[in-house]
Amino acid sequence: MAADDTPNLPIVMETVSAPTNIACIKYWGKASVEYNTPINSSVSVTLDQADLRAVTTAAASKQFTDDRLWLNGIEEEGASNSKRFRACVDGVKALAQNKLDGAGNIIFKKEEWNDLKIHISSYNTFPTAAGLASSAAGYAALVAALAELMNAKEEYEGQLTTIARQGSGSACRSLAGGFVAWRMGSAESHWKDSFAQQVADENYWPELRALILVVSDAKKDTSSTAGMSTSVATSKLLKHRAEAIVPERMEAIETAYLNKDFASFGQLTMADSNQFHATCLDTYPPIFYMNDISRSIISLVHVYNNWAKEVRAAYTFDAGPNAVIYTLDEYSVEIAALMLYYYPETGEHYVSNSDFYTKVKAFQIKPDLLEEANKTGRTPNAGDVKMIYFTKAGPGPQKLSMDESNLDPKTGLNTFVPTS
Repeated sequence: MAADDTPNLPIVMETVSAPTNIACIKYWGKASVEYNTPINSSVSVTLDQADLRAVTTAAASKQFTDDRLWLNGIEEEGASNSKRFRACVDGVKALAQNKLDGAGNIIFKKEEWNDLKIHISSYNTFPTAAGLASSAAGYAALVAALAELMNAKEEYEGQLTTIARQGSGSACRSLAGGFVAWRMGSAESHWKDSFAQQVADENYWPELRALILVVSDAKKDTSSTAGMSTSVATSKLLKHRAEAIVPERMEAIETAYLNKDFASFGQLTMADSNQFHATCLDTYPPIFYMNDISRSIISLVHVYNNWAKEVRAAYTFDAGPNAVIYTLDEYSVEIAALMLYYYPETGEHYVSNSDFYTKVKAFQIKPDLLEEANKTGRTPNAGDVKMIYFTKAGPGPQKLSMDESNLDPKTGLNTFVPTS
Protein backbone atom coordinates (compact mmCIF):
# COMPACT_ATOMS: atom_id res chain seq x y z
CA MET A 1 0.00 0.00 0.00
CA ALA A 2 1.51 3.36 -0.98
CA ALA A 3 1.58 6.14 1.59
CA ASP A 4 -0.83 8.33 -0.36
CA ASP A 5 -3.40 5.56 -1.01
CA THR A 6 -4.99 5.98 2.44
CA PRO A 7 -5.38 9.72 2.97
CA ASN A 8 -7.79 9.35 5.90
CA LEU A 9 -5.11 7.90 8.17
CA PRO A 10 -3.34 10.81 9.89
CA ILE A 11 0.36 11.55 9.48
CA VAL A 12 1.95 13.02 12.58
CA MET A 13 5.33 14.70 12.27
CA GLU A 14 7.82 16.76 14.21
CA THR A 15 10.87 18.68 12.98
CA VAL A 16 13.96 19.41 15.06
CA SER A 17 17.34 20.99 14.42
CA ALA A 18 20.46 19.88 16.29
CA PRO A 19 23.96 21.33 16.53
CA THR A 20 27.39 19.95 15.93
CA ASN A 21 29.96 19.93 18.70
CA ILE A 22 33.73 20.15 18.64
CA ALA A 23 35.61 18.23 21.31
CA CYS A 24 38.31 19.85 23.40
CA ILE A 25 39.22 16.58 25.10
CA LYS A 26 38.80 13.91 22.42
CA TYR A 27 37.04 10.56 22.43
CA TRP A 28 38.94 7.94 20.45
CA GLY A 29 38.40 4.22 20.86
CA LYS A 30 35.46 2.08 21.92
CA ALA A 31 35.27 0.21 25.21
CA SER A 32 32.20 -1.66 23.94
CA VAL A 33 31.40 -1.92 20.26
CA GLU A 34 27.96 -3.33 21.09
CA TYR A 35 26.97 -0.34 23.24
CA ASN A 36 29.16 2.18 21.37
CA THR A 37 30.86 3.40 24.55
CA PRO A 38 34.26 5.09 24.83
CA ILE A 39 37.54 4.11 26.46
CA ASN A 40 37.77 7.62 27.91
CA SER A 41 35.53 10.54 28.82
CA SER A 42 35.44 13.61 26.58
CA VAL A 43 34.14 17.17 26.60
CA SER A 44 33.11 19.55 23.83
CA VAL A 45 31.68 22.94 22.95
CA THR A 46 28.24 22.79 21.31
CA LEU A 47 28.28 25.27 18.43
CA ASP A 48 25.60 27.75 17.47
CA GLN A 49 23.15 26.55 14.82
CA ALA A 50 23.17 29.69 12.67
CA ASP A 51 25.47 27.99 10.12
CA LEU A 52 26.09 24.45 11.31
CA ARG A 53 23.16 22.19 12.08
CA ALA A 54 21.24 19.10 11.06
CA VAL A 55 17.50 19.42 10.41
CA THR A 56 15.42 16.27 10.82
CA THR A 57 11.74 15.57 10.35
CA ALA A 58 10.28 12.38 11.85
CA ALA A 59 6.80 11.21 10.89
CA ALA A 60 4.55 8.32 11.88
CA SER A 61 1.33 7.01 10.39
CA LYS A 62 -0.65 3.79 10.21
CA GLN A 63 -0.55 4.22 6.43
CA PHE A 64 3.24 3.78 6.34
CA THR A 65 4.32 0.25 5.40
CA ASP A 66 8.08 0.53 6.01
CA ASP A 67 10.59 2.56 7.97
CA ARG A 68 12.22 4.92 5.47
CA LEU A 69 15.14 7.33 5.69
CA TRP A 70 16.25 10.16 3.39
CA LEU A 71 19.62 11.84 3.93
CA ASN A 72 20.25 15.14 2.17
CA GLY A 73 17.33 14.37 -0.16
CA ILE A 74 18.43 10.85 -1.15
CA GLU A 75 16.70 7.75 0.18
CA GLU A 76 18.97 5.33 2.02
CA GLU A 77 18.00 1.85 0.91
CA GLY A 78 17.88 -0.71 3.70
CA ALA A 79 18.06 1.96 6.40
CA SER A 80 15.45 0.18 8.50
CA ASN A 81 17.93 -2.68 9.01
CA SER A 82 20.86 -0.44 9.98
CA LYS A 83 22.07 -1.21 13.50
CA ARG A 84 22.54 2.48 14.35
CA PHE A 85 19.19 3.57 12.94
CA ARG A 86 17.37 0.74 14.71
CA ALA A 87 19.11 1.50 18.02
CA CYS A 88 17.82 5.09 17.89
CA VAL A 89 14.29 4.34 16.66
CA ASP A 90 13.71 1.35 18.93
CA GLY A 91 15.42 3.05 21.87
CA VAL A 92 13.06 6.03 21.70
CA LYS A 93 10.04 3.79 21.07
CA ALA A 94 10.75 2.12 24.42
CA LEU A 95 10.22 5.51 26.09
CA ALA A 96 7.20 6.56 24.00
CA GLN A 97 4.00 7.84 25.59
CA ASN A 98 0.54 8.72 24.29
CA LYS A 99 0.67 11.25 21.45
CA LEU A 100 -1.93 13.99 21.85
CA ASP A 101 -3.25 16.61 19.47
CA GLY A 102 -3.67 20.27 20.37
CA ALA A 103 -7.05 19.59 21.99
CA GLY A 104 -5.68 16.83 24.19
CA ASN A 105 -7.14 13.97 22.17
CA ILE A 106 -5.06 10.82 21.78
CA ILE A 107 -3.70 10.34 18.25
CA PHE A 108 -1.54 7.31 19.03
CA LYS A 109 -1.63 5.31 22.24
CA LYS A 110 1.60 4.46 23.99
CA GLU A 111 1.29 0.78 23.13
CA GLU A 112 0.75 1.51 19.42
CA TRP A 113 4.24 2.89 18.79
CA ASN A 114 5.90 -0.51 18.48
CA ASP A 115 3.85 -1.31 15.38
CA LEU A 116 4.04 2.09 13.73
CA LYS A 117 6.45 2.69 10.85
CA ILE A 118 8.56 5.83 10.81
CA HIS A 119 9.68 8.11 7.99
CA ILE A 120 12.77 10.28 8.53
CA SER A 121 14.22 13.03 6.35
CA SER A 122 17.41 14.75 7.47
CA TYR A 123 19.93 17.14 5.99
CA ASN A 124 23.11 18.86 7.12
CA THR A 125 24.04 22.47 6.41
CA PHE A 126 27.75 21.62 6.33
CA PRO A 127 30.05 19.01 4.71
CA THR A 128 29.30 15.42 5.68
CA ALA A 129 32.17 13.02 6.58
CA ALA A 130 34.84 15.74 6.48
CA GLY A 131 35.64 15.81 10.19
CA LEU A 132 33.12 18.45 11.30
CA ALA A 133 31.05 16.11 13.48
CA SER A 134 28.18 15.93 10.99
CA SER A 135 27.17 12.51 12.34
CA ALA A 136 26.92 13.97 15.84
CA ALA A 137 24.46 16.60 14.66
CA GLY A 138 22.57 14.09 12.53
CA TYR A 139 22.00 11.45 15.19
CA ALA A 140 21.25 14.06 17.85
CA ALA A 141 18.61 15.53 15.55
CA LEU A 142 17.24 12.04 14.86
CA VAL A 143 16.83 11.18 18.54
CA ALA A 144 15.46 14.62 19.42
CA ALA A 145 12.91 14.48 16.56
CA LEU A 146 11.82 10.96 17.52
CA ALA A 147 11.50 12.01 21.16
CA GLU A 148 9.25 14.92 20.14
CA LEU A 149 7.24 12.72 17.81
CA MET A 150 6.69 9.96 20.37
CA ASN A 151 6.35 12.23 23.41
CA ALA A 152 9.19 10.18 24.94
CA LYS A 153 9.86 10.39 28.67
CA GLU A 154 13.24 9.50 30.18
CA GLU A 155 13.35 6.99 33.02
CA TYR A 156 16.53 8.65 34.31
CA GLU A 157 18.32 11.89 33.46
CA GLY A 158 20.47 11.59 30.37
CA GLN A 159 18.78 8.47 29.01
CA LEU A 160 18.12 10.00 25.59
CA THR A 161 21.83 10.77 25.29
CA THR A 162 22.59 7.07 25.80
CA ILE A 163 20.32 6.33 22.83
CA ALA A 164 21.95 9.00 20.64
CA ARG A 165 25.34 7.56 21.65
CA GLN A 166 24.40 4.29 19.95
CA GLY A 167 23.93 6.12 16.66
CA SER A 168 27.15 8.14 16.87
CA GLY A 169 29.18 8.41 20.05
CA SER A 170 29.67 12.17 20.03
CA ALA A 171 25.97 12.70 19.19
CA CYS A 172 25.20 12.39 22.88
CA ARG A 173 27.05 15.68 23.51
CA SER A 174 24.93 17.48 20.87
CA LEU A 175 21.77 16.95 22.93
CA ALA A 176 22.80 19.81 25.22
CA GLY A 177 24.14 23.31 24.65
CA GLY A 178 27.29 24.98 25.89
CA PHE A 179 30.11 22.90 27.38
CA VAL A 180 29.14 19.24 27.53
CA ALA A 181 30.94 16.21 28.94
CA TRP A 182 30.43 12.61 27.88
CA ARG A 183 31.10 10.45 30.94
CA MET A 184 32.63 7.17 29.81
CA GLY A 185 30.55 4.98 32.14
CA SER A 186 31.22 1.36 33.05
CA ALA A 187 30.34 -2.16 31.99
CA GLU A 188 29.19 -2.87 35.55
CA SER A 189 26.21 -0.56 35.02
CA HIS A 190 25.57 -2.03 31.56
CA TRP A 191 26.78 1.35 30.28
CA LYS A 192 23.67 3.20 31.48
CA ASP A 193 26.06 5.74 33.02
CA SER A 194 27.79 6.40 29.68
CA PHE A 195 25.84 9.59 29.04
CA ALA A 196 26.29 13.28 28.29
CA GLN A 197 26.17 15.88 31.04
CA GLN A 198 26.06 19.65 30.60
CA VAL A 199 28.93 21.36 32.44
CA ALA A 200 27.84 24.91 31.56
CA ASP A 201 25.11 26.24 29.28
CA GLU A 202 25.65 28.25 26.10
CA ASN A 203 25.33 31.60 27.89
CA TYR A 204 27.90 30.87 30.59
CA TRP A 205 30.94 32.13 28.67
CA PRO A 206 29.47 34.61 26.17
CA GLU A 207 32.85 35.89 24.97
CA LEU A 208 33.96 32.50 23.61
CA ARG A 209 34.20 32.30 19.81
CA ALA A 210 35.20 29.69 17.24
CA LEU A 211 36.66 29.99 13.77
CA ILE A 212 36.31 26.90 11.59
CA LEU A 213 38.68 26.69 8.62
CA VAL A 214 37.36 24.14 6.13
CA VAL A 215 40.52 22.73 4.58
CA SER A 216 38.68 19.91 2.86
CA ASP A 217 34.99 19.15 2.39
CA ALA A 218 35.77 15.70 0.95
CA LYS A 219 35.07 12.41 2.69
CA LYS A 220 38.04 11.35 4.78
CA ASP A 221 40.12 8.34 3.74
CA THR A 222 39.77 6.52 7.07
CA SER A 223 36.40 6.64 8.82
CA SER A 224 36.36 7.37 12.54
CA THR A 225 34.91 3.93 13.28
CA ALA A 226 37.63 2.11 11.33
CA GLY A 227 40.35 4.35 12.72
CA MET A 228 39.29 3.82 16.33
CA SER A 229 39.22 0.06 15.92
CA THR A 230 42.75 -0.03 14.51
CA SER A 231 44.06 2.39 17.17
CA VAL A 232 42.60 0.34 20.04
CA ALA A 233 44.18 -2.80 18.59
CA THR A 234 47.65 -1.40 17.91
CA SER A 235 48.44 1.83 19.81
CA LYS A 236 50.02 1.54 23.26
CA LEU A 237 49.99 5.34 23.49
CA LEU A 238 46.18 5.34 23.18
CA LYS A 239 45.79 3.04 26.18
CA HIS A 240 48.16 5.20 28.28
CA ARG A 241 46.35 8.36 27.20
CA ALA A 242 42.91 6.99 28.14
CA GLU A 243 43.95 5.65 31.53
CA ALA A 244 46.59 8.10 32.76
CA ILE A 245 46.16 11.43 30.99
CA VAL A 246 42.54 12.08 30.04
CA PRO A 247 41.01 11.85 33.56
CA GLU A 248 43.32 14.61 34.81
CA ARG A 249 42.75 16.71 31.71
CA MET A 250 38.97 16.39 32.01
CA GLU A 251 39.02 17.76 35.53
CA ALA A 252 41.43 20.55 34.59
CA ILE A 253 39.55 21.74 31.51
CA GLU A 254 36.15 21.71 33.20
CA THR A 255 37.66 23.87 35.96
CA ALA A 256 39.23 26.19 33.37
CA TYR A 257 35.90 26.58 31.52
CA LEU A 258 33.98 27.31 34.71
CA ASN A 259 36.63 29.85 35.70
CA LYS A 260 36.61 31.34 32.17
CA ASP A 261 40.37 30.81 32.16
CA PHE A 262 41.13 30.89 28.45
CA ALA A 263 44.88 30.37 28.82
CA SER A 264 44.39 27.05 30.59
CA PHE A 265 41.41 26.07 28.42
CA GLY A 266 43.36 26.82 25.25
CA GLN A 267 46.56 25.05 26.29
CA LEU A 268 44.66 21.91 27.28
CA THR A 269 42.62 21.96 24.07
CA MET A 270 45.72 22.21 21.86
CA ALA A 271 47.67 19.62 23.84
CA ASP A 272 44.83 17.13 23.62
CA SER A 273 44.37 17.67 19.89
CA ASN A 274 48.08 17.08 19.37
CA GLN A 275 48.01 13.93 21.47
CA PHE A 276 44.95 12.58 19.68
CA HIS A 277 46.75 12.89 16.35
CA ALA A 278 49.88 11.40 17.92
CA THR A 279 47.84 8.30 18.77
CA CYS A 280 46.72 8.19 15.15
CA LEU A 281 50.39 8.21 14.10
CA ASP A 282 51.13 5.57 16.76
CA THR A 283 48.45 3.36 15.19
CA TYR A 284 49.76 0.64 12.88
CA PRO A 285 49.53 1.31 10.03
CA PRO A 286 49.43 5.03 10.87
CA ILE A 287 46.39 7.19 10.22
CA PHE A 288 46.81 10.66 8.75
CA TYR A 289 43.87 13.00 9.30
CA MET A 290 45.72 16.31 9.13
CA ASN A 291 47.58 17.57 6.07
CA ASP A 292 50.19 20.23 5.33
CA ILE A 293 47.59 23.00 5.40
CA SER A 294 46.43 21.82 8.84
CA ARG A 295 49.98 21.91 10.12
CA SER A 296 50.55 25.40 8.71
CA ILE A 297 47.51 26.62 10.67
CA ILE A 298 48.98 25.12 13.85
CA SER A 299 52.24 26.97 13.24
CA LEU A 300 50.47 30.28 12.72
CA VAL A 301 48.42 29.90 15.92
CA HIS A 302 51.59 29.29 17.94
CA VAL A 303 53.29 32.29 16.30
CA TYR A 304 50.28 34.44 17.16
CA ASN A 305 50.23 33.33 20.80
CA ASN A 306 53.99 33.80 21.16
CA TRP A 307 53.72 37.28 19.62
CA ALA A 308 50.87 38.16 22.00
CA LYS A 309 52.82 36.67 24.94
CA GLU A 310 49.67 34.83 26.04
CA VAL A 311 47.32 32.14 24.77
CA ARG A 312 44.71 34.00 22.75
CA ALA A 313 43.87 31.28 20.25
CA ALA A 314 43.61 27.50 20.54
CA TYR A 315 43.38 25.06 17.64
CA THR A 316 41.82 21.64 17.68
CA PHE A 317 41.42 19.06 14.91
CA ASP A 318 38.97 16.18 14.97
CA ALA A 319 39.33 13.20 12.61
CA GLY A 320 39.94 15.36 9.55
CA PRO A 321 42.10 18.24 8.28
CA ASN A 322 39.70 21.05 9.22
CA ALA A 323 40.80 23.45 11.93
CA VAL A 324 38.66 24.81 14.73
CA ILE A 325 40.25 27.78 16.46
CA TYR A 326 38.77 28.82 19.78
CA THR A 327 39.38 32.40 20.85
CA LEU A 328 37.70 35.26 22.70
CA ASP A 329 35.56 37.92 21.05
CA GLU A 330 38.13 40.67 21.63
CA TYR A 331 40.77 38.76 19.61
CA SER A 332 38.53 37.14 17.02
CA VAL A 333 38.93 39.81 14.33
CA GLU A 334 42.72 39.85 14.69
CA ILE A 335 43.21 36.07 14.49
CA ALA A 336 40.71 35.87 11.60
CA ALA A 337 42.58 38.63 9.75
CA LEU A 338 45.81 36.68 10.16
CA MET A 339 44.17 33.54 8.77
CA LEU A 340 42.53 35.44 5.92
CA TYR A 341 45.91 36.93 4.97
CA TYR A 342 47.53 33.52 4.56
CA TYR A 343 44.42 31.72 3.30
CA PRO A 344 42.77 34.34 1.05
CA GLU A 345 39.13 34.23 0.01
CA THR A 346 38.14 32.14 -2.98
CA GLY A 347 34.80 33.75 -3.76
CA GLU A 348 31.52 34.98 -2.34
CA HIS A 349 30.46 33.90 1.15
CA TYR A 350 33.99 32.71 1.98
CA VAL A 351 33.40 33.86 5.56
CA SER A 352 30.02 32.80 6.93
CA ASN A 353 29.24 36.01 8.79
CA SER A 354 29.21 39.06 6.48
CA ASP A 355 29.40 41.67 9.26
CA PHE A 356 32.36 39.89 10.82
CA TYR A 357 33.99 39.55 7.39
CA THR A 358 33.74 43.32 6.87
CA LYS A 359 35.57 43.92 10.16
CA VAL A 360 38.22 41.36 9.30
CA LYS A 361 38.89 42.85 5.86
CA ALA A 362 39.32 46.31 7.37
CA PHE A 363 41.70 45.14 10.12
CA GLN A 364 45.37 46.05 9.78
CA ILE A 365 47.67 43.27 10.97
CA LYS A 366 50.66 44.49 12.95
CA PRO A 367 53.85 44.40 10.81
CA ASP A 368 55.87 42.63 13.50
CA LEU A 369 53.23 39.87 13.72
CA LEU A 370 53.42 39.35 9.95
CA GLU A 371 57.20 39.30 10.15
CA GLU A 372 57.09 36.48 12.70
CA ALA A 373 54.37 34.61 10.82
CA ASN A 374 56.34 34.73 7.57
CA LYS A 375 59.13 32.80 9.27
CA THR A 376 56.88 29.72 9.27
CA GLY A 377 57.37 29.54 5.51
CA ARG A 378 53.67 29.98 4.83
CA THR A 379 52.86 32.19 1.84
CA PRO A 380 49.34 33.40 0.98
CA ASN A 381 47.56 30.96 -1.32
CA ALA A 382 43.87 31.06 -2.22
CA GLY A 383 42.12 27.70 -2.32
CA ASP A 384 43.97 25.99 0.52
CA VAL A 385 40.99 26.83 2.75
CA LYS A 386 37.55 26.41 1.19
CA MET A 387 35.52 28.44 3.72
CA ILE A 388 35.70 30.02 7.16
CA TYR A 389 32.84 29.80 9.66
CA PHE A 390 32.66 32.28 12.52
CA THR A 391 30.56 30.99 15.37
CA LYS A 392 30.12 30.64 19.12
CA ALA A 393 28.66 28.30 21.73
CA GLY A 394 25.00 27.53 21.15
CA PRO A 395 22.00 25.62 22.49
CA GLY A 396 21.02 21.98 22.06
CA PRO A 397 18.22 20.74 19.77
CA GLN A 398 15.45 23.16 18.81
CA LYS A 399 11.89 22.31 17.81
CA LEU A 400 11.00 23.84 14.44
CA SER A 401 7.73 24.79 12.80
CA MET A 402 5.82 22.76 10.22
CA ASP A 403 7.05 25.22 7.59
CA GLU A 404 10.57 23.88 8.06
CA SER A 405 9.69 20.18 7.77
CA ASN A 406 11.38 17.92 5.21
CA LEU A 407 8.41 15.58 4.69
CA ASP A 408 5.12 16.16 2.87
CA PRO A 409 2.34 16.28 5.50
CA LYS A 410 -0.08 14.59 3.07
CA THR A 411 2.14 11.70 1.89
CA GLY A 412 4.97 11.49 4.41
CA LEU A 413 7.49 11.51 1.56
CA ASN A 414 10.68 13.56 1.36
CA THR A 415 10.45 17.14 0.12
CA PHE A 416 14.03 18.30 0.72
CA VAL A 417 16.05 19.10 -2.39
CA PRO A 418 19.74 20.07 -2.02
CA THR A 419 20.57 23.51 -3.39
CA SER A 420 23.74 22.31 -5.08
